[in-house]
Amino acid sequence: MNLSVSDQIIHARIHRVLPHLDEHQRRLYLGAEADSLGWGGKSKISALSGVCRDSIARGVEEVRQEKVSTRIREKGGGRKKASAKYPDLLNAINEIISPHTMGDPCNPLIWSSKSARKVRNALQTKGYQISHETVRSGMKSLGYSLQSNRKTKEGGDHPDRDAQFEHINTLAKDFLSSGDPVISVDCKKKELIGAYKNNGREWTPVETPTEVNVYDFIDKTNGKAAPYGIYDIANNTGWVTVGISSDTASFAVSSIRSWWEEEGKKIYSDSKRLYINADGGGSNGSNNKLWKEELQRFSNDTHLDIYVSHFPPGTSKWNKIEHRLFAYISKNWRAKPLTTLAVILNLIGATTTTAGLVVKAKLDEKIYPTGIKITDEQIKNWNIERDEFNGKWNYIIKPKLKE
Repeated sequence: MNLSVSDQIIHARIHRVLPHLDEHQRRLYLGAEADSLGWGGKSKISALSGVCRDSIARGVEEVRQEKVSTRIREKGGGRKKASAKYPDLLNAINEIISPHTMGDPCNPLIWSSKSARKVRNALQTKGYQISHETVRSGMKSLGYSLQSNRKTKEGGDHPDRDAQFEHINTLAKDFLSSGDPVISVDCKKKELIGAYKNNGREWTPVETPTEVNVYDFIDKTNGKAAPYGIYDIANNTGWVTVGISSDTASFAVSSIRSWWEEEGKKIYSDSKRLYINADGGGSNGSNNKLWKEELQRFSNDTHLDIYVSHFPPGTSKWNKIEHRLFAYISKNWRAKPLTTLAVILNLIGATTTTAGLVVKAKLDEKIYPTGIKITDEQIKNWNIERDEFNGKWNYIIKPKLKE
């Protein structure tokens, strides 16, 4: 909290005096401080002291009327905190706002499109008798905050946009409750390999910055790295395949296949289905025929039912992999030149968070050709079921039995 000099003096005085006063003396003293400041005094003293504004307002009223109450609340008295009355309150708040959660991939902070009053109304229908201010405090403790608009949209609105978020949330909860895997996938932006500037700053001895190239011209000898990520939502783990070729659908599904063979089938040994959340475009796009062809082969080989949901146009930055995996990889390698593939793999694999994120990285040196065309005959061999709700975005690919 940035305080002016006068506020710092008041703050220091309050915290020297308050520990020596009982309840009604504190109220009277803070009321006198607030009254001396005039308009806005109650809010300022509340912020400086940490005492609720209502108590300070009562103190101001008593000072002005010279009616000082001698009633002192017994220890443990007073209104109980909402958290004591409703121990599961935070879970209830999170359950209401999580389908509407948004986030910037470069900032792990999250925020909600629902207001505190709307969340309060929804909670009241569930039997929680609380105020919107209590909801606001709960949302802050969960890591949410109010945010203004930012120009990050990638496309126009779609009439099914919000309904698709609800659909993804409902299906993901079904998979998670039954112990089946839910993964969020995407390809991080390609990175130049070499002594190039990497955004961000880190602690180094004074006047000893890491020297990098002045210009970001591509070194054809080193090329670029394409990190394709798989984020396991239930286990808070990441798998990143670092490719040196094009970001194609073949590369994308090969990365998913690699995760399943080395991680997924060990963790979910009894699962017969897999739920993939993917962006609407790119190598894993909803219109990409090669993506579906490769998923069909993957399903045939693993005997898994592959459920797929794509995020609506303009919402790829709200894919969970962006702010739960890629954001932290970017933070971990900030200000570090990605000089070699080994450096990239080590920095990705060293990415952790206080919430327990674990990431594994693997190099894929295969060259994936571009421009592959899928024939009508191949499409006829897909064993695909499209959902009644927007089958372009939601579908199931099941194993195709050999005839």
